Amino acid sequence: MKTKIKTAFMAIAAALAIPVFQSCLNDSHDYDSILTPSAIVTVKPVTGDGEDYFYFQLNDKEKLWPLDNSRLPYKGKEVRAFVKFTETDMPEDVDKNVYSKAVKVEWMDSILTKAAVAYEEEENVSIEQKYGDDPVEIFADWMTNVEDGYLTLHFYTLWGNSGIKHELNLVTGLNEEDPYEVRFTHNAYGDGTYYEGDGIVAFSLKNLPDTKGETVKLTLKFDSFSGEKTAQFDYCTREDWQAQP
Repeated sequence: MKTKIKTAFMAIAAALAIPVFQSCLNDSHDYDSILTPSAIVTVKPVTGDGEDYFYFQLNDKEKLWPLDNSRLPYKGKEVRAFVKFTETDMPEDVDKNVYSKAVKVEWMDSILTKAAVAYEEEENVSIEQKYGDDPVEIFADWMTNVEDGYLTLHFYTLWGNSGIKHELNLVTGLNEEDPYEVRFTHNAYGDGTYYEGDGIVAFSLKNLPDTKGETVKLTLKFDSFSGEKTAQFDYCTREDWQAQP
């Protein structure tokens, strides 16, 4: 399925359309601090027992309790997102053994969040033909990471102005000897090269084999502007995805 890519710039611009939780701004305000997100988090909805709420997974261990979290964002889906927040006092009825901090949300904006796809070989169809081999470069910055069962990638590529939707995928199951080798693919569907720009996407790694609590090397391969490149990350299956003993 073709999915429109949201660039990092577009994500921040869209965030500005979300009301900032303060009455006014004055000339002395630090506008850079308003635009800069505090973190990338996983927005996790919790439903059941007549109570719906959400919380933020900051990293593999830390959970944040957002104030005014009774309305589920993003139609109740779990997504990765930019969030701008300020720390505040923890409400008395919140379990401090579960949540490390309480935060007041100034704005948040979702990141394109997709499941990785398992490769299924087709006769006379190469992986390049099936998923595309248009080049990308990946930034080695704080937005590129493996956290909470997601591989989040901050990437750079060329874009056209034709309105054609590009497609991004993370393909698994390509290396029988290493199930933790994955490939990031980009299909521009013939879109032109009108301008340079970056983007961000997050892929769920839930379909990878359970590491059973161990940390392994996740090997990422992708087609860059100068040929195939490889990057490695530490990866451990998320606790709630681990197989029950």
